[in-house]
Amino acid sequence: MTIHNRAAKGAIVSSLGFVILLTGCSAGGSKPASTSVASSAAPSATQSAAATASSSAEKVTIEYWQYQFPAKVDLITKLIADFQKQNPNIEVKQTNFPYDQYNEKVATLVPAGKGPDVINLYYGWLPKYVASGYLQPLPDSAFSEDKIKAEFFPFVDTAKLNGKYYAIPTAVRTLALFYNKDLYTKAGLDPNKPPATWEELVSQGKKLTEKDKNGQYVVEGLAWQPNAQLHHWYRDALVYQAGGKDISDDRRKVLWKETPAGLEAFKYLVDLSFVHQLGTKDFYNDDITAFKGGHAAITIDGSFQLGSIKKDAPNLNYAIAPLPSYKDKATQVSFWANAITKNVQGKKLEAATKFLQFLTSKEVQEQWVEKVGELPAKKDVALQDIYKKDEKLGPFISQLSYAHAHYFVDEKLEKDYFTDAVDQVVLNKVPYDKAYDELVAKTQKLYDEYWAKQDKK
Repeated sequence: MTIHNRAAKGAIVSSLGFVILLTGCSAGGSKPASTSVASSAAPSATQSAAATASSSAEKVTIEYWQYQFPAKVDLITKLIADFQKQNPNIEVKQTNFPYDQYNEKVATLVPAGKGPDVINLYYGWLPKYVASGYLQPLPDSAFSEDKIKAEFFPFVDTAKLNGKYYAIPTAVRTLALFYNKDLYTKAGLDPNKPPATWEELVSQGKKLTEKDKNGQYVVEGLAWQPNAQLHHWYRDALVYQAGGKDISDDRRKVLWKETPAGLEAFKYLVDLSFVHQLGTKDFYNDDITAFKGGHAAITIDGSFQLGSIKKDAPNLNYAIAPLPSYKDKATQVSFWANAITKNVQGKKLEAATKFLQFLTSKEVQEQWVEKVGELPAKKDVALQDIYKKDEKLGPFISQLSYAHAHYFVDEKLEKDYFTDAVDQVVLNKVPYDKAYDELVAKTQKLYDEYWAKQDKK
């Protein structure tokens, strides 16, 4: 494992991202690939001693699955080689599937005992995976509740179901505001003063918006794509910022209508397009494409986009700021986490546990920032000055202490319900409160059905 000195880290973090990163719901790749990683590097004295001490130990092979995404696959390949040097009696075989085949493969093979031993999955899938019996709780000896609460940010608690933690992340991502400094200057706005409040987002967005003589957008003041990151922005940021709360502590009740905050936040998000006309759905295909091309002055997106902008728009003059706030501060956070499947026992369980401990170590999390661009999941790693003071990473890091991770019982349907409600207002001119009431009712029904099944077990 390489631990970089401060100067080297600074150079690498500043250039982080010649990689494209995915959201929780993005596709990538085409053909499944399986890789068994073995080290060819000369071992150190310590590694040689470890190899000698364990030479008579039984060889254990574990399978690791993740979706096909080049930056993650390349780094995991290197990390597996490092892990095997430290644990010469453990072999890790990595298998990758295209994103859109991933859940299908898990559903088919894990119940038959033919799938992975350790699996990488989006946190929003956990309730379904646990309800389907695909996973086992993390071993308490290595990942006790006290240890997780002390070392990781509070939102990792989303991986706790039925009183047990079922997965643990290496890295996380938050939402922030991306803005084009050149377009700010062109509009006569100070490029060093992005919007800090809901009101400023609207006022600046109006000045940044450009339309042609036919009323068609040339530049969006704000890229507006409800089915991308805006549905996350609503649940885990806008609702809280307006003084409300997403769901109850027992995760059974949607609380958006318990106070006026939910409807106020919903109306604010819809009005950014419907009333203030700062942007429109599918402009230049989607929000991040419009932003990269200089056709959107502002976009709300995740830290995982830093690498894609570096690769696709290296000359884009942009900056990052925390999300604009209202009555309170809040942002959304999400993560991919690693879990152990249900049939892993004995020596394989010991090996899988060691691998998870390795993947959550400080050294690995630092490499993850460097190579992939996501944020460390452990507090003491993420809050190092080298990350906090970075001009691109810093605004994301600064929000981790007040970030929220929504508990999805069905990630796809919950997103679809939200975007349908927005479309009802914008496209069909349905009254806000009617579309909103239907959204809350459908979402609550989804939760009721989920918990009814859980309570029968």
